Amino acid sequence: MGLLDRLRRRRPGQVRRSDPADAAHLREWTAQRRGVEGFVEPPTMTQPVTLLLVAHDGEWTRRRVPSVKWAHDFCNGLGLPSYDAAVVGVPHRMREYNQRQRGASGR
Repeated sequence: MGLLDRLRRRRPGQVRRSDPADAAHLREWTAQRRGVEGFVEPPTMTQPVTLLLVAHDGEWTRRRVPSVKWAHDFCNGLGLPSYDAAVVGVPHRMREYNQRQRGASGR
């Protein structure tokens, strides 16, 4: 490991920021599903702002985003409804999807 590699490493407790690959994933994921809604999750001590996208069947993806405003603008630009997850929570269909996935993997 070279000196530059050591300098580039994240320090303990340092959170990875969003990057263009995160935005590209969110765009592609949305284009391949229907009934997608966005849930903007506020930053915590260990996580930056994240955007949770949930499809009509409960399938979901989550990625880091630059800011709350960016997340709402992203959703608005794609014609998706967006909500503050701290206010409304996550949809029940997401929990149901997770349960179905757990049940299918146990078979």
